[in-house]
Amino acid sequence: MSKRDYYEVLEVNRNASDTEIKKAYRKLALKCHPDKNPGDKQAEEQFKELSEAYAVLSDGQKRALYDQYGHAGVDQQGGFGFSSGGFGGTPFEDIFGDTFLAIFSGEGAAGAAAAVVVTTCATT
Repeated sequence: MSKRDYYEVLEVNRNASDTEIKKAYRKLALKCHPDKNPGDKQAEEQFKELSEAYAVLSDGQKRALYDQYGHAGVDQQGGFGFSSGGFGGTPFEDIFGDTFLAIFSGEGAAGAAAAVVVTTCATT
C-alpha cells in the first residue's frame, strides 16, 4: 500500500507555516490518540501516520527533501534515504565507513589499515 501525501494527512497546504503544521497535527492527533480510542486499530494507525507526517514536515531539512523527492527522499528503507551524515544508515556505511573515515580524517594509511583490521574483526 502506498503512503498518502503528508500534507494531505495533516490537512494542510504545501506552503503551510511551521505553526500551521503544528496546530493541525495537535488537533488531529487528539482525535485519534490511542489513549482516547483504546482498542481501535484504525485510530492507532491514523495516529502513527499523523506522527510520521509531522516528524517530516516539522523538520526543515526533511521537509525540503520530501518536497523535492516525495517519500523516497525521507524513507530510510528505500529510495534516497539521506541523513545528516551523508550515506547514514546504509550498508555502504557499515562496510566502508571506518576505512573512509580514517583515510579522509587525516589518519593516513596507518589509520586506514587499523580501520580495515577493526572492520574485518567485527564481521568474523
